[in-house]
Amino acid sequence: MIDDLYSARILTLAANLPHAGRLAAPEGTGERVARLCGSRATVDVVLDADGRVADFAQDVKACALGQAAAGVVGEVVLGATTDDLRSARDAMLSMLKSGGDGPEGRFDGLRVLRQVADYPARHASTMVALEATLDAVNQALAARAGLAGAA
Repeated sequence: MIDDLYSARILTLAANLPHAGRLAAPEGTGERVARLCGSRATVDVVLDADGRVADFAQDVKACALGQAAAGVVGEVVLGATTDDLRSARDAMLSMLKSGGDGPEGRFDGLRVLRQVADYPARHASTMVALEATLDAVNQALAARAGLAGAA
């Protein structure tokens, strides 16, 4: 059963983390920690004029499942909107907690983690990168709104 959880695809994703590191001048930074296991993701973003992710970096210290999710996110996040990220997060939670189909569109690669649904203790670590990315984008948008309000 554990072999199904840690498939070759998941281990490959975990070993190849796109956009690893931190940005020098992010507009937004998000951090999430899975309290049960200590998996942590710190994400920096810069947005384009339309609020889409234009630059992205992630520092992820997580189990193979958290690293694999971060690998998928890193592969497809450039160009994503807040709505894209929120939809992916909601679909991912539905997949893990209530048998949903999982994310569609650019984030459909997260479906490779469907079998994590059977391991509730692993749900939070699987979500840290996606949640941190959404937090970073929301922070960047809030900072822009604050600057626009101050002008």
